[in-house]
Amino acid sequence: MTAPDRLSPGDPAPDFTLPTDTGETLALADLRGRRVILYAYPAAMTPGCTKQACDFRDSLASLQAAGYEVVGISPDKPEKLAKFRERDAITFPLVADTDKAVLTAYGAYGEKQMYGRTVTGVIRSTFVIDPDGKLERAFYNVKATGHVAKLRRDLGLD
Repeated sequence: MTAPDRLSPGDPAPDFTLPTDTGETLALADLRGRRVILYAYPAAMTPGCTKQACDFRDSLASLQAAGYEVVGISPDKPEKLAKFRERDAITFPLVADTDKAVLTAYGAYGEKQMYGRTVTGVIRSTFVIDPDGKLERAFYNVKATGHVAKLRRDLGLD
């Protein structure tokens, strides 16, 4: 496997319909007309992913007030996502991309560097999607800690 193709601002956001942490499904098309922050993370209930999810949770009211919906995506099964939601009081949808097709379409799954080795996995990324379904921003290889604060600054919210 080689490095994934990355998306750029102006590209159409790959559509998806995926199961959620509540047992329902969520389609990106359901969110048309709103701005969406879709963030990809490697694994629920790991330290970095928990920190990032809690940062989004803690910023959710102000993000929503600015017109953004937040959705987290990982290759975890819906059952694990439900435990994650309950354990950490996550208040936004978490979607399960168990076959990694959507993560791959976004360029958020593929080869990455981890502890000096090349591995294949989820590339921690964040995508800002406009109301028409086009990418406003695409951030790859983001840090779990501090990313939400940086994103808020980049979006002019702080």
